[in-house]
Amino acid sequence: MYKPEKRFMRLAIDEAKKGNKSGKYPIGAVIVKDGKVVASSFNGLPGDIDPTVHAEILAIRKAAVKLKTRYLDDCILYTTNEPCAMCAGAAVWANMRGIVFGASVKDLEKFWKMRRDEKTSKRNFVFVHAKKIISGVKPKMFLVENFMREECLELFDLYEAGLRR
Repeated sequence: MYKPEKRFMRLAIDEAKKGNKSGKYPIGAVIVKDGKVVASSFNGLPGDIDPTVHAEILAIRKAAVKLKTRYLDDCILYTTNEPCAMCAGAAVWANMRGIVFGASVKDLEKFWKMRRDEKTSKRNFVFVHAKKIISGVKPKMFLVENFMREECLELFDLYEAGLRR
């Protein structure tokens, strides 16, 4: 059983805060291998026309470049939000060892439902649990859910506060 480390999730939270300062959704991701950070990123949305620039995807891309391989064996993805279907799928295709996330898909769904407005009502949302994406993967990936959830939920408030400015 993998024991997640708070220091890595704190780095993901710091990435999310960096993104929030530049007007991005405050989601952060860190990729760890052998107890060392390989790559990190914050979300590229909104504002980027590439819909795949999620924090997790950007961190996976950076890790692949740094490690010079598309196979991120023994790497662990830490992310402040439960990865979407695309991001969890990317972790699978990269052969990652596991995923650790903070706030859940349910938390994110609740947040967006509370703030439905003209912009968000036109968006498509896919609320699929990462567990569903990684089930059946061989070799088996581990999933640590709701790790440091409360700290990660505070990022939603940070985003909301930025909208009110």
